[in-house]
Amino acid sequence: MNRRQAREKAFQVLFSLDNEDFNPDEAIEVSLEDAQPNDFFITLINGVVEEKEAIDQFIAKHLENWSINRIASVEKTLLRIATYEMFYQLKTPTGVAINEAVELAHIYGDEKSGKFINGVLSKMINK
Repeated sequence: MNRRQAREKAFQVLFSLDNEDFNPDEAIEVSLEDAQPNDFFITLINGVVEEKEAIDQFIAKHLENWSINRIASVEKTLLRIATYEMFYQLKTPTGVAINEAVELAHIYGDEKSGKFINGVLSKMINK
C-alpha cells in the first residue's frame, strides 16, 4: 500500500469512525479486507483519533464564518488528516498534504470541497 492508498483507506476508516460507533481497530480490520496495513496508515488513523480534539480546535481557529460542527463529514475528515500530517508526528510537506486532501475531496466531496479544504489548509500554513 503506497501513501496515497493509505491516505484514502485512512479517510474511509476515519469517516466511518466519525459517523458510526466503531472501535478503531475493528474499523481498520474491516477496511483492509486482505491488504496489509503499513506504518503510515496505522500512524495516521491512530494519530487523528488520539489528537482529534486538539486538531479540531486548530482547524476551528482557521475557519471564517464557519464552526467545526457545521463542516460536512467528508471535509472535516480530510482537514483532520491533512492537519495531522502537516503539524503532528508525520511532518508531511505542506504542499503534499494539501494536494492529497484536495484530490480526495474531488473524489469524495462535492464540487466546492477541494476549494474549501485548500483555503482552510492554506490559512494554517500562512499564519
